Amino acid sequence: MTSVTRADSSTVLSCAYMDIVVVRREPCAPGGETTVVRLLGLLPPHWSCLPEVERDRVVLHVMLGSTDGCDAVRTEVEEVMADPAMRGWFAET
Repeated sequence: MTSVTRADSSTVLSCAYMDIVVVRREPCAPGGETTVVRLLGLLPPHWSCLPEVERDRVVLHVMLGSTDGCDAVRTEVEEVMADPAMRGWFAET
């Protein structure tokens, strides 16, 4: 879990994020650009995510306030990674 804090004048805003990291382990699997679209499409639509995409790695920063907590995120990611659309990619989280 990551905590991002930003100072805005005299107010401090803080949001807790959990990072989902997936990596390509099979060369024939689609690249990161395709995979991030698939991953976002399989996750709950109410989750707020900020993606970082590389050729063989995708990181999603998931705002925990939009989820039911870290355990729920881990469970959902396990289910998503079992989908055939994610074949060749594996979660590090």
